[in-house]
Amino acid sequence: MEKRFASEVEAADGLHEAYKRLQREVQKVIIGQDEVVRLLLTSIFCQGHSLLIGVPGLAKTRLIQTLAATLHLSYNRIQFTPDLMPSDILGSETLDKDRNFKFIKGPVFANIILADEINRTPPKTQAALLESMQEYSVTIAGQEFKLERPFFVLATQNPIEQEGTYPLPEAQLDRFMFNVLLDYPAYQSEVEIVKSTTTASQATVNQILTAEEILFYQQLVRQVPIADNVIEYAVKLVHKTRPGRPGAHELTNQYLEWGAGPRASQNMVLAAKCNALLNGKYSPDIEDVQAVAKPILRHRVVRNFKADAEGYTVDSIIERLL
Repeated sequence: MEKRFASEVEAADGLHEAYKRLQREVQKVIIGQDEVVRLLLTSIFCQGHSLLIGVPGLAKTRLIQTLAATLHLSYNRIQFTPDLMPSDILGSETLDKDRNFKFIKGPVFANIILADEINRTPPKTQAALLESMQEYSVTIAGQEFKLERPFFVLATQNPIEQEGTYPLPEAQLDRFMFNVLLDYPAYQSEVEIVKSTTTASQATVNQILTAEEILFYQQLVRQVPIADNVIEYAVKLVHKTRPGRPGAHELTNQYLEWGAGPRASQNMVLAAKCNALLNGKYSPDIEDVQAVAKPILRHRVVRNFKADAEGYTVDSIIERLL
């Protein structure tokens, strides 16, 4: 336990207060995306990564820059293109003036990585980043280089343009804790956005947390006690998504081709713990599981042709399972 906290309860209160301050700072720059901000911060405090899907112009880059500034973390943006190679992300060995090989670190060596339009690059380059997400290290010429913690990847995809893209396979999608949908802002929010971005003045944000504090809170989230019935609810919910298996929901058998794996259950329990802390509670309940279910499940289940033909979206199916 950090010296400034006398107990775990005090530490939990500290995270709740830090979250409220983070929200206020981010809202200076990002207007009307409170739910997206909540999920991204939950992902960071759970040591997870997020996939953000939204049309161009919704301030995805500005959002992640703002989060990096409030958390006082290093930040790199990688624009994924069809000709991008793994070495462009990870780094490569070069000869120095003394003709010795020297490793030059790539942009993946930062605390927060924005992987912009990750589906525009071939699978071998996607895999290079996804390995870093899982192992928190890079291996070049047989030598391992550790990535600095905390390490968070926010990958984006454009849902409109699908020509010339390389969709992420389900096994790689499973590495992302959340699949977050970024929608158009509401009318009043868009009015405020236009007012704040068309003047000479620029909003500045303050640093709220340090890397050390984030690492501390990541461990605190894992220590949160959780009742057996809440864990069982999360696991049963995941089992409901698996067609043809015991515990499968009737809707699942009709409209889903594949269900979510055990990683969904793990992420749901972890995210529920964090959601409880962010809302000032000391232990999660079923409502906390429901609050994180959609972004955890929507990229882990696959609809069949019948669901597509009858207009059933992934979210509408998940809502019926809750």
